[in-house]
Amino acid sequence: MVKEGYFFGLPLLALGGAGFLFHWYLPAAVLVFLALFVFSFFRDPDRVISADPGAVVSPADGRVVVVTEEENAGFPGQRVSIFLAIWNVHVNRAPASGTIGKVDYRPGKFLAAMRERASFENEQNVFTLSTESGEMVFKQIAGLIARRVVSWKKAGEKVLRGERIGLVRFGSRVDVWLPKGAEILVKVGENVMGGSSVIARWPAKRASRMFEGKSSSKAETSLIPAEKSS
Repeated sequence: MVKEGYFFGLPLLALGGAGFLFHWYLPAAVLVFLALFVFSFFRDPDRVISADPGAVVSPADGRVVVVTEEENAGFPGQRVSIFLAIWNVHVNRAPASGTIGKVDYRPGKFLAAMRERASFENEQNVFTLSTESGEMVFKQIAGLIARRVVSWKKAGEKVLRGERIGLVRFGSRVDVWLPKGAEILVKVGENVMGGSSVIARWPAKRASRMFEGKSSSKAETSLIPAEKSS
């Protein structure tokens, strides 16, 4: 369990225990139930991470709700969006090994995370990750109930595939954008597990094709549109 679980869960558990001492059984039972729910929400199970150097793993547990072609800063690619229900593990993981080039916090709305507009309008942390295959982008997106995106990493840090990088509290969405050349392996409706489910393959040998037809100067620009860690 991550430390936030103790911060939110222990006070509820203590109040519930006090309620039983004073024979306030119903309120006490509700508080204990809420404490157990909080502990469950902030659970952080270990995962078996793929050793395939070309694997891109899911950054979160949840259900794939979008697989679509999408440009990013003028570059063609594909986006995979994963919805995290309130009962899913909410610890987020790096989809690939590399160096975090940028962590861009963007304040926004708190639309239901299943809505397509949530990818662009909701509060979010946007990570640019430089890998041996090129640059990819993934986002932590707050939802209707989640009001806080938390990043444990900063720009310039190196991460390993499947490494824990943060969490979003109480229901959310995670997006992964990969450039043209990556092979998406998941479909809408599939359930995935953070760190262990391979959602795409993007071998390093394909990196040279990533900006095919683009000028070298444009290829060196960031893949994050100019827009908007706690």
